[in-house]
Amino acid sequence: MSENALVVIPARLASTRLPNKPLAELCGAPMIVQVWRRAVEAGIGPVLVAADGPEIASAIRAAGGEAVVTDPDLPSGSDRIFAALQSHDPERRHGVVVNLQGDLPTIDPASVRASLAPLADPAVDIATLAARISRPEERTDSNVVKAVGAPLSPTRLRALYFTRATAPWGEGDLFHHIGLYAYRRAALERFVALPPSALEKREKLEQLRALEAGMRIDVEIVETVPLGVDTPHDLERARDILERNSRK
Repeated sequence: MSENALVVIPARLASTRLPNKPLAELCGAPMIVQVWRRAVEAGIGPVLVAADGPEIASAIRAAGGEAVVTDPDLPSGSDRIFAALQSHDPERRHGVVVNLQGDLPTIDPASVRASLAPLADPAVDIATLAARISRPEERTDSNVVKAVGAPLSPTRLRALYFTRATAPWGEGDLFHHIGLYAYRRAALERFVALPPSALEKREKLEQLRALEAGMRIDVEIVETVPLGVDTPHDLERARDILERNSRK
């Protein structure tokens, strides 16, 4: 699957809790550059940043990367990566598109690679990631999205639902969903053409649109959850993590 994969990182400057978040300094580089570096280190294909303006695009180009400026009024990251894909690859060379969020500077490149594994099954439309929840407080935290699925192997689920509630009920593992998606190109095209669904609007989880439309999502289980940077405190935590990683 990696032979025709394109990693696209959507990034926009607007952020209520951390203004100009993609350009925040993080261990000597803007955060979006750190995310771009993790994607390059994954080694699964070219990496493209889908920016909402020239500031982010300039930062990526200064680091040696590629960027496309997309309409700042696009409603979601999925719409932004689709617009970037159409602009960057009208010849349709890339049949797989990996959507890596621009606020995950600590993601393990191995996790990015792992997202492609479920697409080896031609029945899978979209692949994503999750990790077992180990901290008890996360089981009831509505900010921690849970992936609920039927086990296919020790490292894979077929997704049945995603929820902010504690689910499934009963004894056993719960899985913390990680918002990284690997789409077949046709699946991404279908997804962005669909209207927001009822459960998507209720749970505020975009991936439910695909499930409600009958698309198959498989979940690869990885070891760690990357830190999503949303606040100044998160930014400090990310600095600590990257500094520790650089000393290893």
